[in-house]
Amino acid sequence: MESVEVFTTEGKGRGLKAQKEFLPGDVIFAEPAYAAVVFDSLTHVICHTCFKRQERLHRCGQCKFAYYCDRTCQRDAWLNHKNECSAIKKHGKAPTENIRLAARILWRIEREGGGLSENCLVSIDDLQNHVESFDEEEKKDLRVDVESFLEFWPAQSQQFGMQYISHIFGVINCNAFTLSDQRGLQAVGVGIFPNLCQANHDCWPNCTVIFNNGNHEAVRSMFHTQMRIELRALSKISPGDELTVSYVDFLNVSEERRKQLKKQYYFDCTCEHCKKKIKDDLMLAVKEGDKKPSAETVKEVIQFSKDTLEKINKARLEGTYHEVVKLCRECLKKQEPVLGDTNIYLLRILSIASEVLSYLQMFEEAAEYAKRMVEGYMKIYHPNNAQLGMAVMRAGVTHWHAGLIEAGHSMICKAYAILLITHGPSHPITKDLEVMRVQTEMELRMFQQNEFMYYKMREAALKNQKIQVMPEPSNEAPPSLFHKKE
Repeated sequence: MESVEVFTTEGKGRGLKAQKEFLPGDVIFAEPAYAAVVFDSLTHVICHTCFKRQERLHRCGQCKFAYYCDRTCQRDAWLNHKNECSAIKKHGKAPTENIRLAARILWRIEREGGGLSENCLVSIDDLQNHVESFDEEEKKDLRVDVESFLEFWPAQSQQFGMQYISHIFGVINCNAFTLSDQRGLQAVGVGIFPNLCQANHDCWPNCTVIFNNGNHEAVRSMFHTQMRIELRALSKISPGDELTVSYVDFLNVSEERRKQLKKQYYFDCTCEHCKKKIKDDLMLAVKEGDKKPSAETVKEVIQFSKDTLEKINKARLEGTYHEVVKLCRECLKKQEPVLGDTNIYLLRILSIASEVLSYLQMFEEAAEYAKRMVEGYMKIYHPNNAQLGMAVMRAGVTHWHAGLIEAGHSMICKAYAILLITHGPSHPITKDLEVMRVQTEMELRMFQQNEFMYYKMREAALKNQKIQVMPEPSNEAPPSLFHKKE
């Protein structure tokens, strides 16, 4: 942590600033979780130590609740699981993820005290809880959590006052960080990282946070690495610059981002992009030309888009993907004469259409929509945005499956360049992309030498080996940075 320091700014409270220069892709610091738990719905399919998704997991023989990759992960977990294990056995069942996380935090405080832990810039006691900003519904939820916690908390453990327990739940409510599986595609757990909590929000940040599951393979114990988050630089950072991250996805107009930040994190965003409404014009763009649509027409199309998105969500939950495609096509027909290429309502429909059509193996139509989506995203997102990188990667794979090898390879290379900065070369997603980049480069050379033979060989390969089905479309948004209790 010698490369950063905590400082206090007027109006924003504590923040982090750089002590030395960083270049794009540099890891500014890596931090293990102070405490972390797997989501309730995934406790049996995710390792409780490294948070990787595995097909076969070993179950804790005592509480029958915790699952691990192997003995190595189980041994590494014992310090944090020991108290939890006996408490679950005594209680008869495991409580919710919020209660389990609070309990793990308090057991650690019982072991080490509430002061500064090793390599921590700030103690748990000093983290913001914003309890005084809770509305009536949040206060009611807090009371329920505290009551549930007291029922679970063992009598032989150190007893804490109601105010302190409420502080811990407040800290979880506004500081908890989302943990993802090894592919970074699904949120699987939640943890507290005190140093990361000091990084202030900016809608156009100079850093990104990536979750690294670490390596616990028993056969390679000499190469073990700890589960951690990594704060990585997105642009050049000079000594003394504040280090910022984005708590929300940028793909929303400034007013909506500010509403979301106020509701979830209890502050008014005063970043440059919100104050000056930078890129709002692109996100609300309408068709230019001689016949510019009227304000009334634009309003009608945006309302139609919102209504359609609700219907699409319902159809996706029911798994009726052909209905999703039908709704997307109808909506695009209404949007295309009215909305500009960077309008967020158009981009949202293009994103859903390309993802679902890829899953249904209608790759040519999917590729057309994915190309338009990526072109819009490139004009809006920061060039080193992780979500942009993931979107370009999906579009590249779709073009590759469609037999559009030139565009596919180009997009995969672009995605690889972005993810090298946001995720680093050793992240599983970046490694997967490197394999795809090499494969598509080889196919592209073949295509350039003899186009006819390339398509013949591709056709023969597809007959012998059915094309790999794209993953089933998810109804979840990509994992956000900080976890907010629903």
